[in-house]
Amino acid sequence: MAPALDPDRWRDLPGWELVEPGLADLTAGRATIPALLVSIGASRIEAAGLAVGAVLADPETTLYQLLAAHDPDSAHGRYNALIRRLVSFERAAEACATR
Repeated sequence: MAPALDPDRWRDLPGWELVEPGLADLTAGRATIPALLVSIGASRIEAAGLAVGAVLADPETTLYQLLAAHDPDSAHGRYNALIRRLVSFERAAEACATR
């Protein structure tokens, strides 16, 4: 595992506003949108140095279903936007971990 990042640096990374509550929700056993996103990106997030722990099963499908249940017409676009935000966090975290 990569060295842990300075906790103060996490909050400056794009997407942290989703990752932080996602980690808390996973710890509490809640299947929320942020928790599903962290589950999707768990391997890259952990490789960058942030412990994720237990993840939710089939997070991609569950995330899409959750979004579609709320608003089927916008589910696809919202899903893609959330995944892009997750990838932004992963890339930034990886870049910080290699410094």
